[in-house]
Amino acid sequence: MSDTDQQLIDNCLIDAEFKELPDFYRGKVRDAYGLPDGRRLLISTDRQSAFDLVLAAVPFKGQVLNQTARYWFDETADICPNHVISYPDPNVALVKHLNMLPIEMVVRDYLTGSTETSIWPMYERGERMLYGHEFPEGLQKNQKLPATIITPTTKAAQGDHDAPITEAEILETQLVTTEQWHELSEKSLALFARGRELAAKNGLILVDTKYEFGLDETGRIVVADEIHTPDSSRFWLADSYQERFEAGENPESLDKEFLRLWISDKCDPYNDPIPDIPPETLIEFSEKYIQLFERVTGKTFEKPDMSVSVRDRIRQALVNELPDLII
Repeated sequence: MSDTDQQLIDNCLIDAEFKELPDFYRGKVRDAYGLPDGRRLLISTDRQSAFDLVLAAVPFKGQVLNQTARYWFDETADICPNHVISYPDPNVALVKHLNMLPIEMVVRDYLTGSTETSIWPMYERGERMLYGHEFPEGLQKNQKLPATIITPTTKAAQGDHDAPITEAEILETQLVTTEQWHELSEKSLALFARGRELAAKNGLILVDTKYEFGLDETGRIVVADEIHTPDSSRFWLADSYQERFEAGENPESLDKEFLRLWISDKCDPYNDPIPDIPPETLIEFSEKYIQLFERVTGKTFEKPDMSVSVRDRIRQALVNELPDLII
């Protein structure tokens, strides 16, 4: 491995905990804070999760996630309001506090996936009623679905797995109200349609994605967390999809399915220890993230000055943004 690649690995942002800031919460990828005025601070780290585990750190990943989400929040603001107030740093978003709704809205256009909540493994096991949708016999992996579907999941507590749930179960248990469910469904399909349209213009297929929503202080539904990023979505290269599908090969992807498939090829990720991921693989994965950002947004990814640690740069941005809290 070259000295430059080693520097990339060494400068990954793994920990964004700053002791001066209040109400710290660590997710799999983001470190977050609840500020005294009700705002929240979200810092996208370079931690890489898959199969509900944090496995490694990928250079520039946090910046790619934050800036990709920024692009999509801007491009979909006419469909659904989002929680962003400002971006103090390429890895940081200052957002409104929301009362988060207890389901994730997963929207799918293709029969694919490798995790326990994905529809292809369920279908391959012989299940034909998935998330309340009836599937016919004879479908193939990575095949286009007859229509776009919503396959919601419950939002698991930290360390637990998300669980499939149906529309009927949501309405019966009133996890959200009937009115909220219909609005969530409408907004999720509209967001997905916008994402599919813009991705297609850049030679990409938006395969599936998940959305998280919350309620603001007025009770309005607001989209939160991230949107159409390579962590929350699956993207395929459009120009090679049909040929690879007909050959029974996996599509070329620009998302973290690359890492899921790498792991699944070497072990059963739900029952076996996951092997260490070589630095060269993490560098390759980083380039996929950057390629997706540039392909989706049409912008050139600006790599930061590697002579400055990402953590130190973020700390200085927070000093400028929140001088009363961090000094």
